[in-house]
Amino acid sequence: MNQSKRKMAGIFSTVAMIAGLTLLGTPASWAQQKPLKGQLVGAWTLVSVEVTPKGGTKRSGLGGPNPKGVLILDASGRYAIVFGRPDRPKFKPTANLRADTPAAEFGEAARAFAANFGTWSVNEADKTLIRKYELALIPNNDNIETKASISLAKGELKLVQVSAAGTTTELVYRRAK
Repeated sequence: MNQSKRKMAGIFSTVAMIAGLTLLGTPASWAQQKPLKGQLVGAWTLVSVEVTPKGGTKRSGLGGPNPKGVLILDASGRYAIVFGRPDRPKFKPTANLRADTPAAEFGEAARAFAANFGTWSVNEADKTLIRKYELALIPNNDNIETKASISLAKGELKLVQVSAAGTTTELVYRRAK
């Protein structure tokens, strides 16, 4: 092959490589193309909780209008979620707040709080998050499995879950920084 043909072949190879990289996009777009489960791994802070009973009106959920909470999804398939109302009434001072607080007062505080942990997975095909509760604040929820549809855009995660009774719960999270 003469020198002129080698130069042309080199130029053609370089142009082909640049065109291929352009079609693949930038490294930032490559990150967006990883599996949904990989995009969910990390810590998320709660933005809102809205509940709509079947045939009812949408309202703020358990966390109230300004909930506080966190959802942590680790790469090994474990999760933890905690959220509640930041304006819950404080307990009356006692020597041991947990043990000495009357059941009714403790119960009212628990009504404005949710927590559970367990395992999680993603159905990539239908974009659902599946959580298997190991332990929950409400004992009846221990060992249950829930499914929520996933929307992920611009650093926000929206989970929409419909209960057996037809109540829709929508939780919105923002990636923790």
